[in-house]
Amino acid sequence: MNSVSLSIGAALALAAGLVAAQQPTSDEALERMRAMKTTGQSLDMETVPQTGPTADAIRANLERVRLPEGFRIDLYAVVPGARHMAVGPSSGVVFVGTRKTDLWAVSDRTKNRTADEVKRFAPAISFTQPGPCFSPDGFLFVAEHNRVLVFPAAEFFYEGPDVAADIVVPTGELIPREEESYNHGARVCAVGPDNRLTISLGQPHNVPPRDKLELYRTHGIGGIVRMERDGSKREVYATGVRNSVGITYHPTTKELWFTDNQVDGMGDDVPAGEINHAPQAGMQFGMPWFGGGSTRTTEYADDTPPEGLTPPVVETVAHAADMGLTFYAGKMFPEQYRGGLFSAQRGSWNRTVPAGARVMFTPFAADGSGPSGETIPFAEGWLDEGTGEYFGRIVDVAQLKDGSLLVSDDTAGAIYRISYSAPN
Repeated sequence: MNSVSLSIGAALALAAGLVAAQQPTSDEALERMRAMKTTGQSLDMETVPQTGPTADAIRANLERVRLPEGFRIDLYAVVPGARHMAVGPSSGVVFVGTRKTDLWAVSDRTKNRTADEVKRFAPAISFTQPGPCFSPDGFLFVAEHNRVLVFPAAEFFYEGPDVAADIVVPTGELIPREEESYNHGARVCAVGPDNRLTISLGQPHNVPPRDKLELYRTHGIGGIVRMERDGSKREVYATGVRNSVGITYHPTTKELWFTDNQVDGMGDDVPAGEINHAPQAGMQFGMPWFGGGSTRTTEYADDTPPEGLTPPVVETVAHAADMGLTFYAGKMFPEQYRGGLFSAQRGSWNRTVPAGARVMFTPFAADGSGPSGETIPFAEGWLDEGTGEYFGRIVDVAQLKDGSLLVSDDTAGAIYRISYSAPN
C-alpha cells in the first residue's frame, strides 16, 4: 500500500469520525426539533423490506388462522417488533410502537390495503418502549416508560427524519426514577373525549409489596393517570390495576374500558384475565387484594379488602395476556360486529397448557352500556394447540378508515389486515 492510499484512508477515517461526532445524541436531537432545527440525519431514510423470505414466511403462517365465514386475513406490513398502533386521523398512516427503541411509520400510498413503506419515525430519537396514540386533531402522543412526547403534524412530517416535537412529561417525571423497571414497563395512551391524555402505568411486581402501596397510589403506578395535553393537572384516574396494556374509550358513551393482566404463579386456570369499565375517576379495581377476577392473592389473603372495589365486567381465560382493544365503528363488517369490542390476547408465557395468541370479540349493547353476549374467539390459529408452539403473538387491534381491522404481532414482526366480503 502506497502513501497515497494511506492518505486517502486517513482522510476517509477522519471524515467518518467528524460525521459521527456531529451527530447529536437523542436528547440533543429532540431539543433541536423542539426549536424547529435540523438534526443532520440523512434524507435517504432506511426502510424495512416488504418482500422476500420474511414476508413470504409470514404469509404462509397466516394460512393457519381461522376466521368466521366471509372474513380473510392478509399481511399488511412487515414491522419489526410491532405492538401498539395509532392510525393517523387524516392520512391513515399507522404509527407503531415497540418494546425497544423504535417507533415505525407505516404508509399505504397506493391505497391497495397493503403497506408500501415502513420506516423509522424520528430516527434521531431513541425511544424507550414507545406507545403511540392520536388526538382527533392529529397530534401524535408517545408514552414511553418514563417520558411522554408529542409530535404535532406527525402525519405531515413523518416523510423526513426531522419532525415537529415537544415534551409533555420530561424524562423521569412520569414515575419516580427509582421505580423504573424492566418489568411491566410498557405504557399505552389514549386521548379521551374530554381532550385529556390518559396513560396506564403498570407496576413492576407480580403482586405489589406493602411498603410500595402508598407510593404507587400517589403516583398512579399500578393504575391509570390522566392529564391535560400539555402535561398539567395530572390526576390518578384509577387504582388497583396490576398491568394494563390496553385502554380505549367507547365512541358513544365516551367511557373508558381497559384490559388488565393477572397475577402469575397461581396455576393454569386462575386468576382470570380482565376487561374493565371505568366510567368515572376514583375507582379501585382490586389489586393487591385480588389477583384477577374474584381470586384473592396469597400475599394479602388475610387482609379484609376495602369496600367499593370494582370487579371486572368480563373475565377471560387465565394467563392468555389480554392486551390492546378497540370498539368497532366501521361498516365493512356484518351488523353483529358493529359497536362490539375487539381485543387481543398475546398468549401465555408460563402456562403448562398454552392459551391465547388470538383476537377476541365481545358483543355490546346498542347503547354501549356493556356486553350483550359472551367474549369469543374471532381470529385464532397462531398457537399450535398440538405442540404449544406460537406462530405469532397478538398485541393490538386498530381500525382503518375502510372498516377493516389491523392486528399487530410483535413476535413475527408484522401487522395483519382482516377484511370482510359477503359470501356468494
